[in-house]
Amino acid sequence: MIDLETLQYPVGRFARPANVDRQDISTAIETIAAFPGKMENAVQGLTDSQLDTAYREGGWTIRQVVHHCADSHMNAYIRFKLALTEDIPTIKPYDQGPWAELPDSRLDPEVSISLLKGVHQRWHTILESMTDADWDRKLIHPEQPGEQTLKQMVMMYTWHCHHHLAHITELAKRKGW
Repeated sequence: MIDLETLQYPVGRFARPANVDRQDISTAIETIAAFPGKMENAVQGLTDSQLDTAYREGGWTIRQVVHHCADSHMNAYIRFKLALTEDIPTIKPYDQGPWAELPDSRLDPEVSISLLKGVHQRWHTILESMTDADWDRKLIHPEQPGEQTLKQMVMMYTWHCHHHLAHITELAKRKGW
């Protein structure tokens, strides 16, 4: 039996790194670029019943996870643009739980995979063009302590990609799909 912590955090909890080097950033950019394709592959061929299976008791369904990733990564893209164009902006948080309950979270996952492809292409273009000074730019997330650099943010979203992809792939393994 797998414990709740492992089901909820299949790649472990995120820990904001104090130091992020150029190799970490390069790996993160590759992860961001590859994520939409990996998400698409993870859900390809799943039935509606499988898509509507929660990855853990009380957790989101696979369908909701895919839509959540689109919601989250659209916000991430905007947050990066704000931090690149404003002086230490305070970003707007959102309550992701109720977002996952809205009617659009019951759509075919391909809708959000298409969004992910477009957002990640644009986000990847920005990430690839960033200078060292850009990576040191900061923002304030009202639900997190202190200021965060864009280096730290890209590491968090890299973790986010792995985290939610693992929700799907680990459930598929457990179920034998």
